[in-house]
Amino acid sequence: MTKRVSADKVTLLPVWEEVPHLFSDQYRAALAWAEEVTRVSETHASDVAYAAAAAAFEPKDLVDLTIAIAAMNAFNRLGAPFRLPVKAQP
Repeated sequence: MTKRVSADKVTLLPVWEEVPHLFSDQYRAALAWAEEVTRVSETHASDVAYAAAAAAFEPKDLVDLTIAIAAMNAFNRLGAPFRLPVKAQP
């Protein structure tokens, strides 16, 4: 079953660290890991960040999350240079 996320949460994703009360501990761990993996050329996926993510997720879930993050990064790296339009979902 797909869980819907409120528009307020989506709007506040860029500042998720400033509104921790809106996101669960696991959700914040996922967002932190996503930033770490997305900026891997800067962060090198630090041991500290990995330990925090591994503490929040079962091994398979962390693999699945990391694959999803990598896929989104790949889509963004293809979409931007090819000027693919962003489409809102109805």
